[in-house]
Amino acid sequence: MGSSLSREFSPQKEDMVLSVILVNHNGKGYIEDCLDSIKRNLKGIRSEIIVVDNHSTDGSVDILKKRYPSIRLLCNLENVGFSRANNQGLKAGRGDYVLIINTDTLVYSNSIKTMMAEMKEHPDRGGVGPALLTGNNDYQVSFGGKVNFFSEAAKKIFLNRIYRNRLRKNQKQRDVEWLSAACFLSRRDILERAGMFDEKYFLYFEDIDLCMRIREKGWKLVYLPEARVFHIGGASTKQRKLNSRFHYRKSQLYFYKKHCSPFSLFLLKAFLSIDFVFVLLVGFFKKNSVLKERIRFFRLLGKQG
Repeated sequence: MGSSLSREFSPQKEDMVLSVILVNHNGKGYIEDCLDSIKRNLKGIRSEIIVVDNHSTDGSVDILKKRYPSIRLLCNLENVGFSRANNQGLKAGRGDYVLIINTDTLVYSNSIKTMMAEMKEHPDRGGVGPALLTGNNDYQVSFGGKVNFFSEAAKKIFLNRIYRNRLRKNQKQRDVEWLSAACFLSRRDILERAGMFDEKYFLYFEDIDLCMRIREKGWKLVYLPEARVFHIGGASTKQRKLNSRFHYRKSQLYFYKKHCSPFSLFLLKAFLSIDFVFVLLVGFFKKNSVLKERIRFFRLLGKQG
């Protein structure tokens, strides 16, 4: 795949408790604040921070080398995707616990210790995730139930708004089907037994897929609102919206083929085909980028079929 590792900046510690893994792709605008918040939360924990860079071109690698000489920095010669980069970090790490976290986050005080305490006190936990905030008392829906065509449609049309309102009022811990990999804590042995991330996902749905395999092994996943993390969301994909949407649909189709019923897959393909035809008709009066996007989706449907 044409990737390689750069020199590593690595603290020499024995009996590492926690490995913190971040995947960076052009995160210059926010990775420093993210790392500073993480480092404040790691006081008293034998830990290491591993940043896997997916061929950033914005100078963020130079910042990491200069400002954070103690982190382990792995640099790929191309963007290998979120799943594969996280697996690289997992394989390089030495901690018994693993925190996977996005670079566009800020960790609130004691949140990492709160998540680790939950895992240590309850051996049946396969993973925990914090409350993800996107603003002042504004919550991201960072967990969910079973995924299929009808559940996704319902969430996007009206349920997400309802869930966000409920999260403001109901701060209780709960068992869930999946947790967002924007911030996800687990044990190394659990991730390894579950097979780590499926590298066929370049971006999106990889966290839901991993969570499903963790649950299939008999572990529980828990949403832990006592732990709080601010999440900008989509910071690295906003610059390339067309490419991001393409990867979303590609991963969605692969996930449906892997986990959902043939009927759900049929409905998804039918929806995307109808959407393509509709936008194709309307697109003559709009920008060419809209047409190009739907043409890529149309080609993708054929490949995934």
